[in-house]
Amino acid sequence: MTVITRWIVRGAAIALLVLLVWQAWILAHVVWWSWANPAETSFMALRLDEFREKDPDARLRQEWVPYERISIHLKRAVVAAEDDGFVDHDGFDWEAIQKALEKNERRGRPVVGGSTISQQLAKNLFLSPSRSYLRKAEEALITLMIEAIWTKRRILEVYLNVVEWGNGIFGCEAAARRYYGVTAAQLGPAQAARLAVMLPNPRRYERQFGPRLAAHAARIQARMARADVP
Repeated sequence: MTVITRWIVRGAAIALLVLLVWQAWILAHVVWWSWANPAETSFMALRLDEFREKDPDARLRQEWVPYERISIHLKRAVVAAEDDGFVDHDGFDWEAIQKALEKNERRGRPVVGGSTISQQLAKNLFLSPSRSYLRKAEEALITLMIEAIWTKRRILEVYLNVVEWGNGIFGCEAAARRYYGVTAAQLGPAQAARLAVMLPNPRRYERQFGPRLAAHAARIQARMARADVP
């Protein structure tokens, strides 16, 4: 074996070890967060770093609320808008993924992702908003961990408490107070539907909630009664 070959083998072994340690670290957190509430997510940390470049004292707005203190209307609205097969799939909606791939191919660029709530949660907790095949593979692996260890109720509870809902606003309690001056438990059907349709691009829709988005919110509100939630 040549020196170069030995260095390649050694480098590959080190890379594999680092990867295994990283996956073990993630798995440990998934197990821990199956009952303990995450204090911070990867997305929160990234956003806070952005804010503190301009203001060292900047803080995010987020307050944890248990599942039973979240409006049933918001649960149904988010499932109807983001992942209507949530309670039935194993973390992946293959039909939605196929449709997303076809739409992206027609547009010649990524415009939709077809991600489930479980996949979005995996990304929010551990990864970044960047798009790459490697990040997507990591997201899929974390999604499998979450689906294997958490209940659907826990997945939806954590998602609703950590997802971004505006500039510096994370979780449904902060969103309910920011946009409507009520608690997450007090959200009505129309309010819930409007919050749900903001999720694909919350910082943009916080600034501009136009007629097209309002019409989408009305469609979601009409579908909410049929949405299955855990």
